[in-house]
Formats: sequence, C-alpha cells, structure tokens
Amino acid sequence: MTLEEAQQQVDAWIHTYGVCYFSELTNMAVLTEEVGELARVMARRYGDQSFKAGEKDNLEEELADVLWVLLCIANQTGVNLTDAFTKTLQKKTDRDRTRHINNPKLKDEHGKE
Repeated sequence: MTLEEAQQQVDAWIHTYGVCYFSELTNMAVLTEEVGELARVMARRYGDQSFKAGEKDNLEEELADVLWVLLCIANQTGVNLTDAFTKTLQKKTDRDRTRHINNPKLKDEHGKE
C-alpha cells in the first residue's frame, strides 16, 4: 500500500464509519496522545522500565495508531504525504549527505571502523 492509497483508505473509512474528521486541533491532541502511548511501549521494550501488569507490548499497534492520525491530519489539511515525504527525503539527502557518515560518534557507537 502506498501513502496515497493509505490516505484514500482512511478518508473512505472516515466517511463510511467515522461520520466526519475530528477538528484539526483535536486530531493534533489525539496525535500527541498516541505518540505518548508509543513512547510508553518504547520505554518498556527498549528502555529501563518494565511492563506493568496488564500492559501490552503492542509496538506495532501504537505505530499504526500514530500513522492513522497523521493520515487523518494530512487528509483534512490537503497535504499529499507522498509528495511531502519525497520532498523531505530529498531535503535530508541534500543536507545530510555526508554529515552522519563523517560523525565519529556514530561510527564508534555502531562499531564501524
């Protein structure tokens, strides 16, 4: 599935089951909430915290929830994420073409050289 197809599927779902999009500001708040839930799972899976009784190790679900809300925000604000992502990838490539390769901290940390 492409980003464009994902945006179309979210839009179809919203108009079939969701009645309408939440307001942009509400979706921003929902995105913040979902990122917090993702952060909780990351802290427990990869950080120093452990899962509490009843908590799920549901990284995939939390990542998908973040993506869902991003797709909603893109749709309701008229952003084509395929175009936007392509531009961001080019911007990062132009800006960081040698930055990370020449960063001794990354070479040391990841066992390179």
